[in-house]
Amino acid sequence: MRHQQSERHPRRLFASIANKASQAAGRASTFILACAVVVIWAIVGPLFHFSDTWQLVINTGTTIVTFLMVFLIQNSQNRDSAAIQVKLDELIRTGSVQNSFVGIEHLSADELEELRARCEERAKAVAAERTSSRRRRTSRSRDDAGG
Repeated sequence: MRHQQSERHPRRLFASIANKASQAAGRASTFILACAVVVIWAIVGPLFHFSDTWQLVINTGTTIVTFLMVFLIQNSQNRDSAAIQVKLDELIRTGSVQNSFVGIEHLSADELEELRARCEERAKAVAAERTSSRRRRTSRSRDDAGG
């Protein structure tokens, strides 16, 4: 039990930091700050005679930020995807749809494609049946009105 809690603490800490950082990264003020850094860097270019060091500063900074943002974005996407999956699973479980769809995110790409194709076929069949049913009702209405 103690091992589980000690393992959860770093995960919770990372999740908390990642959540706050991704929220901060998505703000307009953060974008404006990043633009300001680039403008300042460009303005000071002549002072440093556009040297290799001057270029290295922006290249290193943007590389580090990009590297770290990849992990933050992936973490956010993983959490969002997991939350959506749980919500969909709960809707499927409590609704009148097929419970066999719970957990399909674990299928291979080929299996998912096959399932998607079958769902599309069923959807087209239902749409065709509705169209046919409407035509029959419209035809009956005309017959009743005319007869």
